[in-house]
Amino acid sequence: MRCVRTIYLAASLSVTALLGWPCAAALSAPLGDSSEPIKIALNEWTGQNITAHVAGQLLEKLGYRVQYVTAGSFPQWIGMEDGSLDMTPELWTNNLGDIYPKLLAEKKVEPVGDLGLNARDGWGYTDATLAICPGLPDWKALLEPSCAAGLATAETLPNGRLVDYPADWGTASANEIEDFKLPLTAVPAGSEGALVAELQSAIVAEKPLLLRFWAPHWLLAKAKLNWVEMPPCDPNDGARCILPSPVIKVVRAGFGDKWPAAYAFMKQYQLSAEDQQVMMMEVDQNHKELDGVVSQWVADNAARWSPWIEDAKK
Repeated sequence: MRCVRTIYLAASLSVTALLGWPCAAALSAPLGDSSEPIKIALNEWTGQNITAHVAGQLLEKLGYRVQYVTAGSFPQWIGMEDGSLDMTPELWTNNLGDIYPKLLAEKKVEPVGDLGLNARDGWGYTDATLAICPGLPDWKALLEPSCAAGLATAETLPNGRLVDYPADWGTASANEIEDFKLPLTAVPAGSEGALVAELQSAIVAEKPLLLRFWAPHWLLAKAKLNWVEMPPCDPNDGARCILPSPVIKVVRAGFGDKWPAAYAFMKQYQLSAEDQQVMMMEVDQNHKELDGVVSQWVADNAARWSPWIEDAKK
């Protein structure tokens, strides 16, 4: 009743003044313990660091303090369990390790939705490849002898060449080729740099190329890559099935009780591969400071993230 009376008496005040009254704060989701920083995990790759810093800068706009903690993909779960970490904003579900499923079953961590990254992992091809494999993106186009012949090299004849991930990354491509009897040979790239160079060279020379690649990647901010519709396979068999990985956000148990508005915000937080790739290129190739690149994205995209913050306050 006191709050209702205060609003009535203040009806003639400006909106700005009214927001300062105690009852106005009661109408918003509480920040919770805003004196203690929210500790955000930083993993081993640039894209994840970008995701973490975008989330952190927006949480600061919501009224929180944040702290970034360097933690490997697998060691981070120790921190989530002992309280030295509060969230990991970009978790690739094809790279979970053994600890995460255990913590999830024990309800020590909580997924708070998909990141919206639209990650890709599969076989890609250049525009020039369509001239020799016109049935693409359907994977069955790769069964055609003319397609294989057009992709063949002296190393792979009579099969077509598929430039694969480096050998120590796994052999799923070779296994899928075997399972679906494709006239292809998977040739591992020597490194990520070699894989990137192969794609850049083929695009510039307008040559056919089939390779395994992934998104988000900085190169895809400036180079076009088409994606094969992969053969149907068992999604539970990662050694013989290439599928894009869902990418989720995970918080420590009790996060929502301690920081209610932050919890509501993280449920809504999204970052697309297209946005992340542009920022990755600025950091990895143009050698700009990550925090400044993220700040520029935040400044340029207020229309996108403002609703998340407003909804988190409700």
